[in-house]
Amino acid sequence: MSIAEKMASNQKQIAISEFFEKNKHFLGFDTLNRAIITAVKEAVDNSLDACEEARILPDLSIEIRRVPNKKDHLILIAKDNGPGIPQKSIENVFGKLLYGSRFHAIRQSRGQQGIGITGVVMYSQLTTGKQTYVKSKISSESTAIEVNLGIDTRKNKAVKFSQERVIWTEDDEIIEHGLMIRTEMKAKFQRGSQSIGQYLKMTSIVNPHANIKFRYVNSDGEIEIDEFWKRATNNLPTQVNSIKPHPHGIHLGQLQRMLKDSDERKLTSFLRQNFSGVSSRAAKEVCTKAGLNDGAKPKLLKTEQINQLLEACSEVKFLPPPTNCLSPIEDLLIKKGLSKTIDSKFVTTLTRSPRVTSGNPYQIEVGLIFGGSIPSDQQVQLLRFANRVPLMYQQGGCLLTQAISSVDWRQYGLEQSGGKGVPKGPATILVHLASTNVQFTSEAKEAVASNEDVLQEIRKALLEVGRNLRRHMKKKKKMAKAQEKFDLINDILPAIAEKASSLLNKPVPELSATISKIMNAVIMEQTTTWDKETKTTRINGILYNYTSRPRSYTILMNWPEKQGAVMIDNERGGRKETIGLWAWKIETLQPGERANIEFGLDNLEKGDWTETEVFYRGSAEVIGASKLDEKILEEMKNQNSDEVLETMEVITGDIDETISNVASRSMLNESTSDEIQKESFQTTLFDEEEEV
Repeated sequence: MSIAEKMASNQKQIAISEFFEKNKHFLGFDTLNRAIITAVKEAVDNSLDACEEARILPDLSIEIRRVPNKKDHLILIAKDNGPGIPQKSIENVFGKLLYGSRFHAIRQSRGQQGIGITGVVMYSQLTTGKQTYVKSKISSESTAIEVNLGIDTRKNKAVKFSQERVIWTEDDEIIEHGLMIRTEMKAKFQRGSQSIGQYLKMTSIVNPHANIKFRYVNSDGEIEIDEFWKRATNNLPTQVNSIKPHPHGIHLGQLQRMLKDSDERKLTSFLRQNFSGVSSRAAKEVCTKAGLNDGAKPKLLKTEQINQLLEACSEVKFLPPPTNCLSPIEDLLIKKGLSKTIDSKFVTTLTRSPRVTSGNPYQIEVGLIFGGSIPSDQQVQLLRFANRVPLMYQQGGCLLTQAISSVDWRQYGLEQSGGKGVPKGPATILVHLASTNVQFTSEAKEAVASNEDVLQEIRKALLEVGRNLRRHMKKKKKMAKAQEKFDLINDILPAIAEKASSLLNKPVPELSATISKIMNAVIMEQTTTWDKETKTTRINGILYNYTSRPRSYTILMNWPEKQGAVMIDNERGGRKETIGLWAWKIETLQPGERANIEFGLDNLEKGDWTETEVFYRGSAEVIGASKLDEKILEEMKNQNSDEVLETMEVITGDIDETISNVASRSMLNESTSDEIQKESFQTTLFDEEEEV
């Protein structure tokens, strides 16, 4: 046998389980510290995804137990109140790598590869030789199933060691549905910024609808850590829908496979039925640019023709893909999540409108909290998230960090060497990327890969919250200075007036005009409070004219209209400037006079809205309010108009497609008279347009 033949005879197919067993660092199990966090992450991701798909408010419990007399051996116990897993599926879910239901679905989800929890079972078996215990209860069965299992890595399938039915009770209550896993692994427990507690705390911020419990028990059986993050809302995230791929994100191999598997008889029908954003007009334009016949059979296209089709897709403008495949956290819930976990004086959040990059819908959300108990002499804390999952490692190599570092934070009141890098100051910055296809730098999903479109979108969001911080700090500084001056005048002037009046034996003069002349300022005092009795948020603003001449202003305040808030008790009236911004005209405020602006916000919960921004139009400065930037206002109006136009384009595109489909169907019935065809076509078209 030749050397080449001997070498060839030694070649064998590698099982996927065996590959990951030898390359466990790909899955995030490269160090003992990271191993336990990775295991917790996979358990939590699965539980949250399952609860949200089943429309169940999540109750999660994570417990870590140190194994006595064994160095760096930990037991992980994870429980949830999700729908559970049927008995016949347990082996595949926990014992087979690359098995899952979300890999082919184009929608936002935490896990997609089908590696996560199976990787935990494999790592446990690899480092301790122990079996993983699983208990599952589904609502349609009266008992729970208990299974002890491992993995046959050569065959990539589960090995069951025991299985039995039990009644699942906890605290004398029968569990209706849920899942519990218990697994032992070699890992190291640590505290600090890269700990299980920090991971769960971050998870609670971007999943404010979840109750999360965490307990750590030492080797003596003593509870050292017992924490609980209570849900901030009872509303589940928006349910996401799967969408079809978009032509701008398709690759040659994928297009070849789709054409081969297609049942459509015409190329235009293939394009409309298999992709999102393709109207009948766009489908015909693609065929024209590719030099192909509209009626060409998809299965018979050759490689060169497929290449031409792909190039034509890159040149044609399509409708954007639907964004109901995304589930953003939304401004108010981010604010509530941050406020419940981090003590601060100021919180500002922003949810950008959905965008598309390479045919993949994505959405950016940011938050910034400032002051309070946050240290001022350290780098700001960065909270990075992708599809509601915290990113704990590889901060320096992450796109989200690059976007934060690219902003010159010095102009917003934070320290930053050279205007680049992570700034210093008493602040925490949050960035969340929601997408149907998050591109990570590695299989461990610890950092987001570079993408110029996403980077610029994050920058725009960060610049907006930075401006909010600058306005807040400027307003507070001016208000503090004006208040100090006002208090000083009110302490000294009355005393001088009384003393002078007694010496001259004359009445004490009215000092309001004198105080106004000395103050020479217009001041806006605004408060946002929660009314327990009416269960509404109350906003009260008072405009004081401490100048010697009449003043006239337009006062504007922001409010969470996009989040469903309803404005009530607005007796002063005013008008809507744009979505989320209301304006009141204050006519001729005389020296020493004041004007009140009061209104309420309904359809909100306590803590949803805690600070209202005040703006003004007018010649003289107003302390306590920001001068309205008309350019920014115009951008806000244009953005809201763009959202409406995008919606109309989608509707129009759907109607165009409906017309084309109905026309095609009506032409099939050649035996029917022209008059009956016309009547049938019009009736069907009316019904389908109405549905759209």
